[in-house]
Amino acid sequence: MTPDIQSPTDLAEQLLALLQAASDGCSEYQLIQQLRQQQSAHFDNLASDPQLALFQTHFLIFNALYLLRERLWQARSAHLQISPLCCQLLPYQAGSAELAEHDPLRDYYLDLQHLHSTRACDVEQLLASFWSRLQGGDEQRAALELFELSGQPMLDLARIKHRYRQLVSQHHPDRGGNTGRLQSINLAFEILQRYYR
Repeated sequence: MTPDIQSPTDLAEQLLALLQAASDGCSEYQLIQQLRQQQSAHFDNLASDPQLALFQTHFLIFNALYLLRERLWQARSAHLQISPLCCQLLPYQAGSAELAEHDPLRDYYLDLQHLHSTRACDVEQLLASFWSRLQGGDEQRAALELFELSGQPMLDLARIKHRYRQLVSQHHPDRGGNTGRLQSINLAFEILQRYYR
């Protein structure tokens, strides 16, 4: 089952209100938690598979964030910085090239076909890819990708620990998460601690 995405504008409006109330920004995890506390209807029709439901939640959030960023940019009212670790409203600056550059993530999240076509087995395949890259010796890159920290500037152990705590909270079996996913997160954290001491 794919989620009801009839009104991504509504979700963008909810996210805008949350971001306006958080001058230092919010992580994706914090945004999801606040939307759930508000009983946002956007998460009512997610897949029954926990891994796929998590992917769908993530996709819906990022789709709405990219829609919101474009709207704010066109209105010249703000720039929305988008990252799993920190989504933040920043002052609009004319002449910035940030939206002019090709952004493959933006293209991905604005194409709703990815939401509709991704199945539970695809999400499992992403996890399997993580494990195979580990065995192939590319452990640091695989761990960063699992933590969604690839290409993040100024990465340090404190930031990695913060992301680790978010992921553990999200995926813990006591909260409906998956034991296999939690094991992957723990292993990735052990790997990253070796590289960022």
